[in-house]
Amino acid sequence: MQIQEKPPFDTPFEWIGGEARVHALVERFYDLMDLEPAYAALRAAHGTSLDNARQRLFWFLCGWLGGPDHYVERFGHPRLRARHMPFAIGIAERDQWLACMEQAMIETDVPEPLRHRLNASFFQTADWMRNKGG
Repeated sequence: MQIQEKPPFDTPFEWIGGEARVHALVERFYDLMDLEPAYAALRAAHGTSLDNARQRLFWFLCGWLGGPDHYVERFGHPRLRARHMPFAIGIAERDQWLACMEQAMIETDVPEPLRHRLNASFFQTADWMRNKGG
């Protein structure tokens, strides 16, 4: 049996630093998506404006990380896979999303142990949302 060390906070939301830090992460994520050529395909899938996506990801991540359920209060269950079905999500899109989020977490100083845990969870969710081959 392997015993893992208890994280320094009760929830990832507390560990990341609350709403202000989640907001900073989301803002950097979408700024990078908008600016970095490496994320061009991901950016193209989001339409002309990122405003709606920024707000919804912020609301979603707050609750998903163990903080306030802003998203659920507004829209009910996230139904992530169903809501993303209209978009072609394959390995390339998944990997761009994950790379963009990793870069945003590094640039917003998400603590490394938390970043590793979040990366594993983000990968699992992003991979589950794939709806096309390759």
